[in-house]
Amino acid sequence: MLQFVVRRVFILIPMLFILSVVAFGIIQAPPGDYLTSYIDRLLASGDYIDQAEADGLREQFGLGKPIYVQYYKWVSRILFHGDLGRSLEFQLSVNELLKDRLAMTLMLGLFTIMFTWTMAIPIAIISAVKQYSFIDHVFTFLSYLGVGTPNFLLALVIMYFVFDIFGWKITGLFSMEYKVEPWSIGKFIDMLKHIWVPMLILGTDGTARFVRIIRANLLDELGKPYVETARAKGLPEWKVVMKYPVRVAINPFISTVGWQLPQLFSGSLIVAQVLSLPTMGPLLLRSLVSQDMFLAGSIVLIISALTMIGTLLSDILLAAVDPRIRMGTMGT
Repeated sequence: MLQFVVRRVFILIPMLFILSVVAFGIIQAPPGDYLTSYIDRLLASGDYIDQAEADGLREQFGLGKPIYVQYYKWVSRILFHGDLGRSLEFQLSVNELLKDRLAMTLMLGLFTIMFTWTMAIPIAIISAVKQYSFIDHVFTFLSYLGVGTPNFLLALVIMYFVFDIFGWKITGLFSMEYKVEPWSIGKFIDMLKHIWVPMLILGTDGTARFVRIIRANLLDELGKPYVETARAKGLPEWKVVMKYPVRVAINPFISTVGWQLPQLFSGSLIVAQVLSLPTMGPLLLRSLVSQDMFLAGSIVLIISALTMIGTLLSDILLAAVDPRIRMGTMGT
């Protein structure tokens, strides 16, 4: 098991380097840069900036240097100082801008993942064991509804009904009195009162998809000879189902667990806009529109790193659950 983990970690290191190059290249791919967009906005508003001032700003921001020089300086600061650079638009440290938003995004993501796991696994097991029963049809209908309903539409519907029935405004993650306050027990409790709304919205799609996957895999396992043999030996039905078929059926679920958190970054972008959430999604959108390369590149790099780390965790969990994975005997 240790050798398996070490091999995966050694693969992770060069992949992170490649992803950093790709992330910076993607941000630099569109024509123009932040200064070009900034000058265009000034001209559109009737202001004027002369060429000398524009050249001075380009030199100040380091935009006049070749892309490989910009990348080297950016990645060197990250590796040796943990400095993600300076936002061109906000004129603030990227570390400072992302600190609270990254924490909020990770917290929302973890709550959503726990909600998805807690709901998807038992629903899928019940639906498979009670195949073609009334409860199976209900869960099947709800799962198709969850997959087919866009998250932002669900957010708008929930916002409307909660405000219409209870008169509550459920946007944001904090009440007005806690928005700018430092962290405390009271602020954390206030966040828990608000976080259930985006958690429910973002977790609905993932729960519905995983229910379909686990149910299909479990139905396939329940029809295999070893399950019939276990029943013939007189084992209780719950033990027959839970001991082997469920462990095998959740393998695809575990293999995709690591992708959930980065998927929430992109999937929650529109929902975050609708619900006014202080997460990284809206900041990423704004940085891409304004071509704020250090801010956008840092966010894309964080998402890519989370994808790689999540995949590593998925591999480790899968190896722990299924000995065939860590022994390398799958398909033999």
